[in-house]
Amino acid sequence: MFLISNLLYILNTAQRKHIIPKVDKEPEIKSLPADECQGWCFNRNEFAGSLGDLGTLLPIAIGLILINGMDATAVLLCVGLYYVLSGLYFRTTVPVQPMKVIGAYAIARAVTPVQITTAGFCVGIILLILAVTGAMKLIGRIVPKPTVRGVQLTTGILLLTKGIDFMLGKTALQSGPVGGEPFLSVQSLGPIPIGILLGTIAVVLILLLIENRKVPAAIVVIGFGIAAGLALGAYKNLAGFDIGFHYPKLLPHGWPVRIDLAVAIFVLALPQIPMTVGNAIIAQADLTKEYFGAKVGKRMSLRALAVSMGLANVAASLLGGMPMCHGAGGLAAHYRFGARTVGSNLMIGAIFLIVALLIGDKAVALFSLIPFSVLGALLVFAGAQLAMMILDVEDRKNMFVVVAMLGVALATNLAIGFGVGIILAYAFKYTKMKI
Repeated sequence: MFLISNLLYILNTAQRKHIIPKVDKEPEIKSLPADECQGWCFNRNEFAGSLGDLGTLLPIAIGLILINGMDATAVLLCVGLYYVLSGLYFRTTVPVQPMKVIGAYAIARAVTPVQITTAGFCVGIILLILAVTGAMKLIGRIVPKPTVRGVQLTTGILLLTKGIDFMLGKTALQSGPVGGEPFLSVQSLGPIPIGILLGTIAVVLILLLIENRKVPAAIVVIGFGIAAGLALGAYKNLAGFDIGFHYPKLLPHGWPVRIDLAVAIFVLALPQIPMTVGNAIIAQADLTKEYFGAKVGKRMSLRALAVSMGLANVAASLLGGMPMCHGAGGLAAHYRFGARTVGSNLMIGAIFLIVALLIGDKAVALFSLIPFSVLGALLVFAGAQLAMMILDVEDRKNMFVVVAMLGVALATNLAIGFGVGIILAYAFKYTKMKI
C-alpha cells in the first residue's frame, strides 16, 4: 500500500512539473475523424474493438453454463440482443458484461440457475426504481470525483490482476485436475505451462500492434488464440458439433421458491448493487464523457444507464439469461482496441445471436477454442487502460482517496471501497485534515 501510494504520487508530481505530459485522455487513441465515421462504422478497427472485452465476458459466461447449468442458448442470445439494442439506444459503442459479484460467487458456490436469474431480476427492479424515482441522479451528485477515479483505478487493477491469473492458470475455472487450460490437450511445453507461453505471446502481439489501425491487435490476438487452440487439441471439444435452430424458453428454470428468493436477494443481488452503481453507472458515465465528449455523455446519462440495465436484466431473467451490466472496464477495453461507434456493438451482437440461434448448447465448445490465457492478455490491457484514468488527479488529498479506495477494495470488496471513498472525500472537503 505504501509503495503504491508513493509511486502514484511521484507519477502525478512529475506530470505537474511537465516531466511527463498531462494525459486527460489517451492521445494515441483519438476518436476517428468525422468524415471517416458518422456514427455507423463497420470496419476492422470497430470489429477489433468489439472483441476487446471478451476476456471479461466469456470466462464468466462459460463458467455459469458449465458449472451452474445455465442454458447456453439463453445466455448467449441475451448477450447478443443486449449488445445490439443498447448500441442502437445509446448510438455509440457500449459494453455488455456479466455482473461480476453475482457471477463470481455463483461459480464459486455452484448456485442454482433459478437463484442466478432471480438475482438478475431483483437487481433489474432496483435499478429501475433508482431511475424512475430520480434517486440515481441524486447518487450521482453525491459521489465526489475522487471516488469515481478510485472506482476506475480499482476496477482497472482488478481486471489487470484477473488477466494475469488467467495467464497463470489460477482462476476457479482453471483449478481442475486437467490443468491451467482445461480445454487443451497440451498443458506444458517442457517446464513452461502452456498458459504462460500463450499469454506471453499474446501480450507481445498486443504491444507490437496496439497502435496499428491496419492490423488491429485484438483481431490478431483472437486469431492467434483460435489457431493455438486448434493446434493444441481444443478441436476435440467440437465432437458432435452440429448446426440447427435453437431458441430460449420462457422461465426455463421455473419459479423461485422461498430459499431461492433469500439467496438471490441477500447473497447475490444486494452485494452487487454498490458495484453496479459505482462502476457500471457512475464510472462509465464519467468515462463516456472523457472519451466521446459531453454530447454523447448526456445521452449515456446515469438515469439512461440504470434504465438500460434494469430492463435488460428483467427481460433476461425471464428467458434464463445471466445477469448483465455495462461497465467502465468494458468501455475502456472496447475503446482501447479500436471501437468508436455503434457498429462495434452490432457486429459483436450479431456474432452472439448467430451462435446462440444456430449452435445453441454446443457454443461453449466453439468459444473454448480461445485459451483462457489469451483472453487474460486482453484483460491486462483493458485494466491498464482504465487504471490510467487517475492521471488527472493532481491534488494530494484526492490521490489519497483514490489509493485508499484501492487498498480497501483489494482487502475487502469494491462496494466497501466505494463507501470508504465517499466518506474520505467529504471528510477532506469539510475538515482541516491534511495528508
